[in-house]
Amino acid sequence: MTSIPHKTWLKITAIAVGAFGPVFFLGSMMGTAEPARFTLDLLAWPLDGAQEFAPTTRFLSALTGGFLLGWGVMIWCLSGAAHNAAPEAVRRSVLTGLLAWFILDSAGSVASGNVSNALFNIIILLVAVGPMWRPERPQIEATA
Repeated sequence: MTSIPHKTWLKITAIAVGAFGPVFFLGSMMGTAEPARFTLDLLAWPLDGAQEFAPTTRFLSALTGGFLLGWGVMIWCLSGAAHNAAPEAVRRSVLTGLLAWFILDSAGSVASGNVSNALFNIIILLVAVGPMWRPERPQIEATA
């Protein structure tokens, strides 16, 4: 069984992070807010329709969408030349960013009474980190 190289997993991480960006951007407008409202309702389990999008929530949703898309694009870009030049530095940087997100987002979720989101965060963290929790082994070229 072969492992998925970190360079490839960085793209999976970029999609896992960045995919939330457009969803929350849509929450900035009443006519398209349903995907973001549903996402918040899901993350604030149980699904009860209690999540509303007031004007301040729509503004925060726009900001969050921009940050998440930008972070996802940055991770995608790091999977290219930056990873080629310094794979271990890229791996550590992405892991540090993911852990910072996880700690602050989960603490805020618990403090705001949304413990279920902290549990969802564990799943997202595991998907985003994947095999990058360990340094990648150098590829050994086969000789014939």
